[in-house]
Amino acid sequence: MKSWFKEAGFGLMIHWGLYSVLAGEWRGKRMDYIGEWVMSKYEIPNTEYEKLANVFNPIYFDAEEWVRAAKAAGMQYMVVTAKHHDGFALFHSAVDAYNVVDATPFGRDVIRELADACRKNGMKFGLYYSQVIDWHEEHGGGYDAKFDHTNLGMSWDNDWDFPNRDKKNYRICYEKKIKPQVKELLTKYGDLCLIWFDTPLDIPPECSRELYEMVKKYQPHCLVNSRIGNGMGDYRSCGDNHLPDRDTGELVESPITLNHTWGYKAFDNDWKSPEVVRDILAKCRSCGANMLLNIGPDPLGRLPAPALDVLKALNVNER
Repeated sequence: MKSWFKEAGFGLMIHWGLYSVLAGEWRGKRMDYIGEWVMSKYEIPNTEYEKLANVFNPIYFDAEEWVRAAKAAGMQYMVVTAKHHDGFALFHSAVDAYNVVDATPFGRDVIRELADACRKNGMKFGLYYSQVIDWHEEHGGGYDAKFDHTNLGMSWDNDWDFPNRDKKNYRICYEKKIKPQVKELLTKYGDLCLIWFDTPLDIPPECSRELYEMVKKYQPHCLVNSRIGNGMGDYRSCGDNHLPDRDTGELVESPITLNHTWGYKAFDNDWKSPEVVRDILAKCRSCGANMLLNIGPDPLGRLPAPALDVLKALNVNER
């Protein structure tokens, strides 16, 4: 079950969503942090942020193109943000209409198309899902006081639309949205190689356990990363842009940005060179870890040209 992960070595991570439309800017200000946090950084109300769905129409999105580019670079698997912290889903969810099919003019299930393209081209497919933070929901997690504004001054939960934390109850969001959406992902998109949970913060142990057991119930061979929380998971996700310092014999993965952001920022053009990427990959492999290299597509659905140039230059299978 786990042997493929140890052998894979190299994967592509995709952060894509409504935040890509803003491209790191809000009302004349530029993000000094990662692009997918723009809603929290500027405390954009849901009523404003939801308008981005009205213009999300990535007419140049081509799942096959993304998969072919990853394969040519020597990547063995792909992990895509099915739902990030803003609560917007890139898949057709019957649980919540705030998704790419029901809420945008694009009207296509991005996760479906990527799952099919990966299957067709022999690439393993995994999904990222934010299981605690959900700024679209009043009862999204992260409101525990010990996490209050410790994230470079930003709130973990949506405390601008929903400031009364005494009335918040993560279990409401968990039962209403999180748990049923995870089930949708596990049952509607074929075999998944892994589920990439994130930012566990104050998730109760019983919720982490229930999500883990749900993954194993519907997809016994699907791996779960350590960010499910409470010491659970099948492999360890290093911190963002952190590398392991030695080979411990466990399954480990280092998530690495190709520039300085995960979600698209139009003005972040400080791309790692192919040589730097190869050096990081070699360091990861020497420590028995996989490298998960992230690219944030633009709002039209394109992998940025400089990022594509790096992927084309890698050709790690030929070296």
